[in-house]
Amino acid sequence: MAVTAGLAEEDKPDWNDGVFLVDKPAGMTSFAIVRRIRRLLGIRKVGHAGTLDPFASGLLIVCVGRPATRRIELFMAGRKTYQARLQLGVETTTLDPEGSVVATRPVPELDEAALIACLQSHVGPRMQAPPPFSAAKHKGKPLYVYARQGVRIEKPAKPIEIFRLELLSYDAVAGQVNIEVECSRGTYIRVVAADIGQALGCGAHLVALRRIRSGRFNVEDGLPGEELFADNGPQLLRSRRLDLAEAVQPAG
Repeated sequence: MAVTAGLAEEDKPDWNDGVFLVDKPAGMTSFAIVRRIRRLLGIRKVGHAGTLDPFASGLLIVCVGRPATRRIELFMAGRKTYQARLQLGVETTTLDPEGSVVATRPVPELDEAALIACLQSHVGPRMQAPPPFSAAKHKGKPLYVYARQGVRIEKPAKPIEIFRLELLSYDAVAGQVNIEVECSRGTYIRVVAADIGQALGCGAHLVALRRIRSGRFNVEDGLPGEELFADNGPQLLRSRRLDLAEAVQPAG
């Protein structure tokens, strides 16, 4: 159902579906982007193809209108590519910067060869369970709801695959590793970070995450999320709309 009240006549959409690529800034929820687009366009039926945590940034595929939102599963099915920063020697409750520190350990001396070997050992098919602080559901509620109440729900592991895991840089002084990960849908990079930390013998947590690719789409083609809050937000969206037929075309 389209709702166009409050929009200038020239800003009212002359279409009822479409796909938008947005570069979500860190510090903003994925739903805040959806809510903003819903308000700007006056179209209630808006959803995204894959949540990014508030601390994360990068590509968010936003579907507008019933025909597009019905294709969300299709857009979510593709491979994902992330750039991530790991803090070695520190573990948190949430496996990311939003949690409390639960353990600290010294970071061993590491060279590039040792780090690359560790990363390569994590490439391939794996079984991975959702972390307690995640949006995976149990009895209709996200796991993080239970975790915040001190109840840890263990969900069964599911098959995922890491297709590529590359070392981008290592800061031995700060104990931080920058990596790039290409993986299947449903992979929790927080868990990958924790697994790498355990393999190195010092623990780790994720301190930064950026999704740079999802399926055939790249973050470079996304509209910066901050621009959605500019005065010309509706016009910017109209200029960046992908027709649904175009969006579902396979990469050529």
